[in-house]
Amino acid sequence: MTRYELVIGLEVHAQLATRTKLFCGCATDGFGETPNSRICPVCTAQPGTLPVLNEQAVALAYQAALALECRLNPVSIFARKNYFYPDLPKAYQISQYDKPFSEHGRLEIRVKDLPARSIGLTRIHLEEDAGKLLHEAAGLTLDGSLVDFNRAGIPLIEIVSEPELRSADEAYAYLTALKEVIQFVGASRCDMEKGEMRCDANVSVRPEGSDKFGTRAEIKNLNSFKNVKDAIEHEFRRQTELLEAGGRVIQETRLWNAETQATVAMRSKEDAHDYRYFPDPDLVPLTAAPERVAALKSALPELPAAKRARFVAALGLSAYDAEVLTGDKALSEFFETAATAAPAGAAKTVANLIATEFLGKLNAEGRGAGAAPFPAAHLGRLAGLVAGGTLSSKGAKDLFSRMWETGKDPRALVSELGLAQVSDDAQVREWVRQALAANPKAAADLKGGKQAAIGALVGAVMKLSQGKANPAVANKLIKEAVQA
Repeated sequence: MTRYELVIGLEVHAQLATRTKLFCGCATDGFGETPNSRICPVCTAQPGTLPVLNEQAVALAYQAALALECRLNPVSIFARKNYFYPDLPKAYQISQYDKPFSEHGRLEIRVKDLPARSIGLTRIHLEEDAGKLLHEAAGLTLDGSLVDFNRAGIPLIEIVSEPELRSADEAYAYLTALKEVIQFVGASRCDMEKGEMRCDANVSVRPEGSDKFGTRAEIKNLNSFKNVKDAIEHEFRRQTELLEAGGRVIQETRLWNAETQATVAMRSKEDAHDYRYFPDPDLVPLTAAPERVAALKSALPELPAAKRARFVAALGLSAYDAEVLTGDKALSEFFETAATAAPAGAAKTVANLIATEFLGKLNAEGRGAGAAPFPAAHLGRLAGLVAGGTLSSKGAKDLFSRMWETGKDPRALVSELGLAQVSDDAQVREWVRQALAANPKAAADLKGGKQAAIGALVGAVMKLSQGKANPAVANKLIKEAVQA
């Protein structure tokens, strides 16, 4: 059998985080709201209306492009992309074609322990979103489909990669890195459940060693990173099996069915000439004024890669911890606020509490870090109580649960719940005496040099103290008592 190489290019649409649409003053918060409640004559293409470009959308798009190391073109042009579909009220989409606002960027990705790779970005361009067709509606029997124009006209950036991805894992890593950068810049919230980030995957195969691309299939509207990965893996199998059987891959648009775990043909693939692009006569060229670009560039925040490096170098975190904490902008901000409130040197303890307790609660309740039931400083203070020996690990776990339930400051809860760890030598020595008396074999084993026996004795002390004894103090006093 011929060995085949997978070739992937991704087209990602990200909804810009503006309050209003790209060419009118309608609000962009229409997801989940009453259908057609965020519309006006402009975004529904009533006769005689004219588009007016949203300045904030341009600023966010430029910042995303700068963060992705794209070149901003001095002048870009809006074009009309003509096609006929019920959710496109104008029968064309305002987009950019041959003169986009940015080109030739790059994004570094890393797959597991493999060396980092730089993936080229062909272009990023601005465009408006279409509406949404509802083929099913709760409580209604539909003979046809309903259309909701709340989404029509919402500003998007489309980020087109070079066909340089070579595995489904690389595609997943690319999307993860891209989402991080766009979120940290503040250009988009990238909430995939709300359709704020969507992906089309262009997938082809070719014999290994060939420099000629195969015929590609485009998989449309993938709405989760897992779906992207699964769809690419399926499409690789489908195309290689087709070629091995003597068939040929045709250029087409396909849809992913997550239930059957298969792609299905949707329509033959359109080429650019099918859309009859031409410059929109109602919109002037977009000029990237150098002073405006310089101001936007200087306002860029610290990006995820730089933040990870700082967390490792300055705070002593592991590369893994740093990666987890920068996977989401709100989580990284929560961590930094908590670490600032913690004593010097306790950042690792903060990271451990986030990994073991905080993320578990967030995931169980479907919350984001920004919706935590207590301020980030409370977690920093909890870390200080652990690092300072006031709380044992079990006490910290119990106190965290009470913080989550009540939102109270951990320092108040320590006294209220009586969870303070006991480090007083006299009290711990009494528990040690009782533990040695109750466990003579373990005491004899330890005295005979079997160091593993100390675990049972420390455990006995913790049981006698109801988890309040400081384990380090107990360990020290057990050794002193056995050697006496």
